[in-house]
This record gives sequence, C-alpha cells and structure tokens, in this order.
Amino acid sequence: MKLSAELQAFARRIGHDFHRPELLAEAVTHASISTPARPDNQRLEFLGDRVLGLVMAEALLEHDPEAPEGLLAPRFNTLVRKETCAEVAQAFELGAVLKLGRSEMMSGGRRKEALLADAMEAVIAAVYLDGGFAAAKALVLRLWGDRIARVEADARDPKTALQEWAQARGQKPPVYTELERSGPDHAPVFTIEARLDTGEAESAAAPSKRQAQQAAARALLDRMEATHG
Repeated sequence: MKLSAELQAFARRIGHDFHRPELLAEAVTHASISTPARPDNQRLEFLGDRVLGLVMAEALLEHDPEAPEGLLAPRFNTLVRKETCAEVAQAFELGAVLKLGRSEMMSGGRRKEALLADAMEAVIAAVYLDGGFAAAKALVLRLWGDRIARVEADARDPKTALQEWAQARGQKPPVYTELERSGPDHAPVFTIEARLDTGEAESAAAPSKRQAQQAAARALLDRMEATHG
C-alpha cells in the first residue's frame, strides 16, 4: 500500500517512516467512513491509550525520581487526558488528514476534540505496531515535547486552587456564570466568568464549559496571586 501525499506529509511531521503504511491509514479512518475492507481506528485507539499510559508513567518516574504517587497521579492524568491528546493532534495537523464520512465532516469532525484525541491515540498504536515500543516512546516524547517538564504546573487544578485561595482568606467559594454561548451547535464556544464574593472577576472562552471555567479560574487566580499574594 502506498500512502497518499497528505499522509506521507503527516508521517514526516510526526517523524516516523512507516514500514506498514496501512497502519497509518487505519489510524486516521473514522467509523463514519469505515467498511469491512477499510477498518476504522477504534481498535488502534484502544491500544494506543495503553501505550501512551505506559510511556507517560515511565517518563514521569524518570523526570522526578522523588515524587510520591500522590503527585504523580494528577500529573499523569494531565498528560494523557483527551484534551491534551487533542492539543497534540492539532499541533501536528492531524485533523487535516482524518478520513471522515460526509455527515461527520459537515458537522466539523476535523475540529472535534474527541475525534482528534482518539485518532492521536490510534496513531501512537500504529507506530507501536509498526516499529515497536521504542519507536512509540520516541514518538510520544517528541510530540508531547515540554509538556512533561511543565506538567507540575499544568496539573494544578485552577478551580480547586482558586477555591483554596479564597477560603484561606475567609471568602466564599468562587461563582461561575455562563456569559455567552456562540458558534454552531457542532462547534460551540462558551464564555464563562469566575467571580469572587469580593467582586474580582475574570472571564474566558473555550470549546467546553469545563475548559472555560478552568481558564477563567486560572486567569483570576493569577491576578489575585500577583496583586494580593
């Protein structure tokens, strides 16, 4: 099997030369367009999730040999969660090469977080099956880049941290309010405000309410810590 020009370009972007190109073709095939002769990426996604977990668990142990399990677990969850996988997929333009059915394509499938995350895990599995664990580990570490080094800060849940900051100063927990929802149904954008009972507030926009709340909390916490300590 010979890869299309766009898949060859994607393989170059992620830095892996496939000996079995059919694995990459399967990794980017969504169930909406699969046939018996053209399998979708769900089985590869299942495998890739486990490979990613092993790579990240090992990387975290190597990065911080003294960290206890209580610190490693939230860092691990931050690195392997769907949002992070989708971010990595977007950085390497995986959405552009996804094979989707017409309805999924028309509904913005190339930008959907869940589809991108699943396909990213499927690509990891394809590299694992094509080149072994060493190749998959090298791929993950290359694609995730400095996320591992900065995960300690990223793993700090902004909503929890903001609530702890407020309660330590005798304040009530922050309140989150949806200010606006824009965009089409298949690609909504939520604008959420985080407000302390003292009146300080920050807002943020994101594709999901959870992400918008986290971003608003982080912005407000950063401001509070900068001005009040």
